[in-house]
Amino acid sequence: MLNRLHEILEELLQKWDCKLIEFNGEDDHVHLLFQYHPDIALSNLVNNLKSVTSRKLRQEFSGYLSSFYWKDVFWNGSYFVASCGGITISTLRRYIENQNQPDCSDNP
Repeated sequence: MLNRLHEILEELLQKWDCKLIEFNGEDDHVHLLFQYHPDIALSNLVNNLKSVTSRKLRQEFSGYLSSFYWKDVFWNGSYFVASCGGITISTLRRYIENQNQPDCSDNP
């Protein structure tokens, strides 16, 4: 499911004329590093990313998710966005790459 989320996010960001640089996920959250045009309202972008990924993942993995997921929403309503200045993209990329990934032996 994490791999599919990566694909969906990459496609969505391209539609917004953004570029996904790095992606990784943990048991309870994901990290995205992307480039975007400053004219984009980040709240609109994040809302779109959450809405579309929620819908697609719930459709494509409904059998797996139904065993433990019963809420009306897929994502938490909050998010954290930070701009980066004074740090290199490679440093941010390493940080995201080194996040703990969930044990995928039990899920698709």
